[in-house]
Amino acid sequence: MDATGQIETLSVLMPVHNEAGTLREIVRRVLAAPIEQRIELVIVDDGSSDGSQELVDEIAGDDDRVIAIHHDRPRGKGSAVRTAIEAMSGDVAVLQDADLEYDPNDYATLLDPILAGEADAVYGSRFLKSPRRQVHGFWHSQGNRVLTLLCNMASNLALSDMETCYKAIDAELLKGLPLTSTRFEIEVEITMRLARRGVRIYEVPISYHGRTRAEGKQIGVKDGFHALWAILKFGLLDRR
Repeated sequence: MDATGQIETLSVLMPVHNEAGTLREIVRRVLAAPIEQRIELVIVDDGSSDGSQELVDEIAGDDDRVIAIHHDRPRGKGSAVRTAIEAMSGDVAVLQDADLEYDPNDYATLLDPILAGEADAVYGSRFLKSPRRQVHGFWHSQGNRVLTLLCNMASNLALSDMETCYKAIDAELLKGLPLTSTRFEIEVEITMRLARRGVRIYEVPISYHGRTRAEGKQIGVKDGFHALWAILKFGLLDRR
């Protein structure tokens, strides 16, 4: 942030793995997000095999706001997020999936508590009341709620949606977290690390347009078990 505490640049951190079908559109939406801050988009291709690698390079070549990074093989979402954190240069970071489930038009809502000096991190909740919300599958929603409940118990937080992708976090704070996760459990680890620091966390409602497995959704039941292990690990064993 600048000397007055304002945000000059928002770093959008986007892990990509086989998202050629949606990549151009989500990048367009990110770069067109209605915010006053400059946008820096850090795309980390995690060893894609569907042409996403070439698309990432092409997109970065057409717009100097985009930084393209490649993993030589698939290492997992957590690894891609950590690589993006190392490369970002903005004042605040927002995590952004490469599909079309989350709407960059919500960036302003995410940034408001930070701009007001009230929060160090803001979670975009899919379960808080919002003008419109897609109806979720019952078991998927209940799985999210159970994981959020267990994470809240371990962290002494009262979040409504720990597993949300949309997390806006002060960049200096995020860079200082000793993150080690390689898979989707990065969401749990970030939450636990922030709770250990005692930082100010806010939640805001966001829109959400979930996709199905047939449409390319990559997270599954086994990732839920990884999240359960992560709650135990970062809640009780690794308390850095």
